[in-house]
Amino acid sequence: MPQRPRLVLVLAVSAVLVSTHTILNQFLRAQTFQQSPASQSEAQANIRVNSDLVILPVTVKDRHGILVPDLQGNEFRVFDDRVEQTIDVFTAEGFPLSLVILVDDDLKSNDAAQMAPTLGAIMAGISSSDEAIVCRFDLKFYPEGKFTGDTDTLLAQLRDAQDASRPSTAGPVPFVTGPSSHPRGVGEPPLAAPTNLGSAPTKALDDAVFSAAELLHDRERGRRKVILLISDGINGQKFNHHTYEDAIQMLARNDISVYSLAVGSASSNRRFSRLIRYANDSGGDVYYAAMSGTMEKLYSQITEQARHEYTLAYVPRGNDSNSSYHFVEVTTTRQGLRVKTRPGYYSPQGPPAP
Repeated sequence: MPQRPRLVLVLAVSAVLVSTHTILNQFLRAQTFQQSPASQSEAQANIRVNSDLVILPVTVKDRHGILVPDLQGNEFRVFDDRVEQTIDVFTAEGFPLSLVILVDDDLKSNDAAQMAPTLGAIMAGISSSDEAIVCRFDLKFYPEGKFTGDTDTLLAQLRDAQDASRPSTAGPVPFVTGPSSHPRGVGEPPLAAPTNLGSAPTKALDDAVFSAAELLHDRERGRRKVILLISDGINGQKFNHHTYEDAIQMLARNDISVYSLAVGSASSNRRFSRLIRYANDSGGDVYYAAMSGTMEKLYSQITEQARHEYTLAYVPRGNDSNSSYHFVEVTTTRQGLRVKTRPGYYSPQGPPAP
């Protein structure tokens, strides 16, 4: 009995502490929410102004492939040439996009029939603060116009690309001269059995990515630079004037991410290997779609992921100053998550990479 008042007092103090702790947390959350727009704008301004910053767009997904949106800056670790860096700028703000919509103009008939009608649906993923340009490619690279944020102009570009990307309606080439049917003369060799020579790829994918990256070179640094590559991944290597390494270097030097939409079906990822490499080596992502309905749903998902990646930026300290290329790794202290960013960057100045 004598100890009951003390117990009551302890419970009362605990209740007050819990209540105070709850109120304090609510206050801090409210303050963070109210201050976040200003801090995010400041982060974006720092990225525009400070040319020494290395900018890393970072995507974090859980084991089910779902984006994780609630990480804080102190939950990330950045390594540059294996040396841990201090993160100078962190934001989870959605950046405006500078977007090249790069459409494969040489798809198989079935794939073209599924893809072409979907292009207009890309508009659903583009916001009023974005700018975009539509380009097509086969053996050559065809920009449909200029970067624009005007909805009507961009929709007209997409319609032109849609018309150009439809399957050909031309009939087969008429058979003019057939094999000789005369009786074989003495010593005349027999006709060779017909040979199926197949079809070689007749498009230059690496050149197209390189040209798309050139278009993004001069866009504002405070924007997220993205190529949305819609293709079956087939690449006629002998038709390219630029190598894959040329294209990757151009992407890395200009902070450009490639988001690949692999069109059509395949029994293995070998057919889509070029699209996968571009996505992985630029810090983007790859999506797969064989049917029109799936493509239309993915366009908004791709642009939203590109816009809402985390942005980490830092001034390199203690890395290998003699190297023109620097390897980057980003990890998180939260367990069970997959962190994705570009694997490295080129120094602004210095000798060409080997």
